[in-house]
Amino acid sequence: MGRRGPPPKPTKLKLLSGNAGKRPLNPNEPEPEVEIPEIPEHLGEEARREWERISTDLADVGLLTRIDRAALAAYCQAWARWVEAEGQLKKFGVIVKSPNGYPMQSPLLAIANKALEQMRKFLTEFGMTPASRTRIHANPDSRGGSDLARKYGLT
Repeated sequence: MGRRGPPPKPTKLKLLSGNAGKRPLNPNEPEPEVEIPEIPEHLGEEARREWERISTDLADVGLLTRIDRAALAAYCQAWARWVEAEGQLKKFGVIVKSPNGYPMQSPLLAIANKALEQMRKFLTEFGMTPASRTRIHANPDSRGGSDLARKYGLT
């Protein structure tokens, strides 16, 4: 049987949102340095635009490190897939004709919905939804997150 209950919240997010359960915090949790990772080469143009848009904001509040590269890349890829599917749905509609000529739901709708669900999970993990943000009380990174953005050429 797998683990029960919601996944544990990282200590940094617990500290930012307040430790409501008053449970002991993990003193040995790794604390990687805030850093904007390199954009993975495999990301397409739309995914790269989303990476550049969101990575600066995440670094500014101290929620992005080099080891978050894969999670952020997966989010950006889901974003790009969703944008592409939505564009095609706008062009062809949500109802298409089957090979037999009957109306059916466009397969693009399933692709868009799956990408949207994947995005929602990553958005929550990074504290990028209104509900997840209400539990975080963050101050801009004292090390100057905007300096990180300039360092990586994102501003």
